[in-house]
Amino acid sequence: MQGGGGQTGGNATAGIVLMSVGVASLSANDALAKFLVADYSPLQILFLRNVIALPFAILLTLKMGGTAALRSGRPAAHLVRGALWIAATVLFFTSFLYLDLAEATALIFVAPLFITAISAAVLKEQVGRRRWSAVCVGFIGVLIVIRPGASAFQPASLLPVLTAFLYALLMLSARWVDARESVWTMLLYLTGASAFLSAFIVPFVWVPVRLGDLWFFAAVALFGTAGMTMMTQAFRLAPAAIVAPLDYSAIVWATAFGWLIWGEVPDRAAFYGAAVIIASGLYVIWRERRADPLQG
Repeated sequence: MQGGGGQTGGNATAGIVLMSVGVASLSANDALAKFLVADYSPLQILFLRNVIALPFAILLTLKMGGTAALRSGRPAAHLVRGALWIAATVLFFTSFLYLDLAEATALIFVAPLFITAISAAVLKEQVGRRRWSAVCVGFIGVLIVIRPGASAFQPASLLPVLTAFLYALLMLSARWVDARESVWTMLLYLTGASAFLSAFIVPFVWVPVRLGDLWFFAAVALFGTAGMTMMTQAFRLAPAAIVAPLDYSAIVWATAFGWLIWGEVPDRAAFYGAAVIIASGLYVIWRERRADPLQG
């Protein structure tokens, strides 16, 4: 517990700032990936990002957790999580070839709804009718965005939805990791495992990297690592109920980056669908943070 009201308030403020900047950093990471994916495979982008970021992840883990944080009791669990991370990222980056940045970002925010649904169907956790209703409403928002059967429908719209499903599995798979391991250990092994596994596949899709593009790959690693680190620290400093909703500010950043760089302007249906997805996600977060979520 915190020592006093002022300290708690200060921590909450720091958490809000870190979360906001972290979300902006990850949005910049996505914008850079969209720029690079026109010339490089999503797998190559992910591989180089993780290889560049890995030394910094090691140093960060040492600083925050000491040498003990470099060891894991269940490395196999981290390999599975690395495989899920690779699949999710490759699908998400591939969607940038066909979709506006804001549309792809909006669709990935169905992940909390998938987490709720998987927890109930597979893990047999109790989920009340209100949260089930929120899940159904959220998926209606997805249908509004992708518009199946309409002339504007793109099969590529399913890629961010699949990404969200894999991301939900990634989040739930954290339960397989030794409970004694710190979040810094998990971040390190996620980076390392995805770099290790993607190294076996990337030679088949590798193209020579132009010298001028090295700066963009470095920026992807910088913004991606910084974003994840700041968001992780935000959850350590402030209650999740305060900082988790700020994740949805990525929609604003994605819209701004898409408009400034590519002149993308989402249509009205995309905005309406995104609003429904965000509202249902926020409701799920709110219900889960109540003292007795089983009453939901």
